[in-house]
Amino acid sequence: MSVALYARGGGCGAKAAAARRSGRGGGGRRRAAVVLLLALAYVAGLLVFVLAGGGGVGGRVEVGREVGVMTVASLRRRRAAAAAAAQPGSVYRSHLVFERLWPDIRDDASSASAAASSLSSTSWRRSMLMTSHYQNPGELWMPCVNRKLIRPELPPSNGYLMIEANGGLNQQRLSICDAVAVASLLNATLVIPAFHFNSVWRDHSKFGDIFDEDHFIETLKEHVRVVKELPIDVLTRFNHNISSIPNMRTKAYSSPNHYMQKVLPKLLELGAVRIAPFSNRLAQSVPSNLQALRCFVNYQALRFAEPIRVLAEDMVERMVKRSTLTGGKFVSVHLRFEEDMVAFSCCTYDGGLKEKTEMENARERSWRGKFHRHGRVINPEANRRDGKCPLTPLEVGMMLRGMGFDNTTSLYVASGKIYNAEKYMAPLRQMFPLLATKDTLALPEELAEFEGHSSRLAALDYSVCLPSEVFVTTQGGNFPHFLMGHRRYLFGGNAKTIKPDKRKLVLSFDDPNIRWNRFKRHMQDILHHSDMRGTALRKPNDSIYIFPMPECMCQQDGMM
Repeated sequence: MSVALYARGGGCGAKAAAARRSGRGGGGRRRAAVVLLLALAYVAGLLVFVLAGGGGVGGRVEVGREVGVMTVASLRRRRAAAAAAAQPGSVYRSHLVFERLWPDIRDDASSASAAASSLSSTSWRRSMLMTSHYQNPGELWMPCVNRKLIRPELPPSNGYLMIEANGGLNQQRLSICDAVAVASLLNATLVIPAFHFNSVWRDHSKFGDIFDEDHFIETLKEHVRVVKELPIDVLTRFNHNISSIPNMRTKAYSSPNHYMQKVLPKLLELGAVRIAPFSNRLAQSVPSNLQALRCFVNYQALRFAEPIRVLAEDMVERMVKRSTLTGGKFVSVHLRFEEDMVAFSCCTYDGGLKEKTEMENARERSWRGKFHRHGRVINPEANRRDGKCPLTPLEVGMMLRGMGFDNTTSLYVASGKIYNAEKYMAPLRQMFPLLATKDTLALPEELAEFEGHSSRLAALDYSVCLPSEVFVTTQGGNFPHFLMGHRRYLFGGNAKTIKPDKRKLVLSFDDPNIRWNRFKRHMQDILHHSDMRGTALRKPNDSIYIFPMPECMCQQDGMM
């Protein structure tokens, strides 16, 4: 309102003037208050806008002289982490669940023992757990790889193939089987594979330290020529330097056509080629004769070196003797809770700052900056919900007890050096007093020649797990995959394997107030669905080493 209009609308004299002055003073204070409130509302609105994902350039918020800089991306990550933490299964609470349920677990074992006391001591008290509910006796499969192999007379060799196997024991095994198949395809003479020294496994073992070289060469002689070393005359052509031999770098899962078109011409030209690294360098689906040859190598040509075989046989015999309460039958568990596995998974447990520091150091030691690359986001909560976290020994023990394996179960644990073993192994031993490892089955002097050689130690574990009545896999990887396939091959196409759904499993470990009966129902449901995957035929993109049927086995009448 203008001053003139305001004057015309008012009275005259001193009182009117005083009233006007009084009115102007009160209105000024009110306007100042409104401005202040508006300013505060603006700041509050700006903060809400930024936290909701908006904000000014660079997400900069300025209040007085204090400046806080927070990017929109980091705010979103914080909100996502906060939301994830609230989702079931995001946080490791298994130790709290164990504390709550241990009295019930202990009492349940006593009841089961009393109920089973009338059974023969040589019977397997949990026989219903030992055989898949979905096995069809009319569909028994038998090994018949010999019948499927074609044996034409070997033509003159096209040259020498050298490969470098990388990784741990079973990744090396995969490389060897594939190398024989490629050598057959190229009609090449295979030089006994070299093993790449790995920064994680840190094992300097050579082929002959792990596998029986002479048996390997003799078994394959009708299918592929194999020699221990490159002949001197060939090596001389390359100045006695193997690195001078051209390395035919090959993409993963290359087809047979790739080898015929790209590698064979170079082999014919030079007389020798290398392929390094060679892990997973041949496609899963190849002609049937190559598939049969892969199986022949894996199950017949590759056997462990004599020192490993002799000790492993003794260990299996000792394990059977320790399992008198279950008729000599035992359960084997592949436990992946070594420091490098925990570090690589980027999962968090209950070790606090000490654990965090140890895992950071382990990641940097083995993978040098890989986990701090630009754009890489580590989300332990999402990893756990997605079933990517290695199960702790405690979780494995609770799962098996919930599935019905009581404290009379003889358990063999295959693993490397368990992270913080004193803490994490104690509850597993508490639940399974008849627990054994290679360190308890073998004498220190028997293990002395294998110490420091992770692949040889893994070979001992593999050999003891192979004849077990039940095999439990907890994390995936080449060890359980090869073992599952080998057990299928040996035991009629169906060997009892427990492969838990860890997405479901973490939900049961999330509630410290869960009751034992409810927990058991969850575990038995997981066991039931694991049984459904007992017998399986290989699909086009599956590995022959996991699913040897139908290429390497025949139904019922198949004979070796």
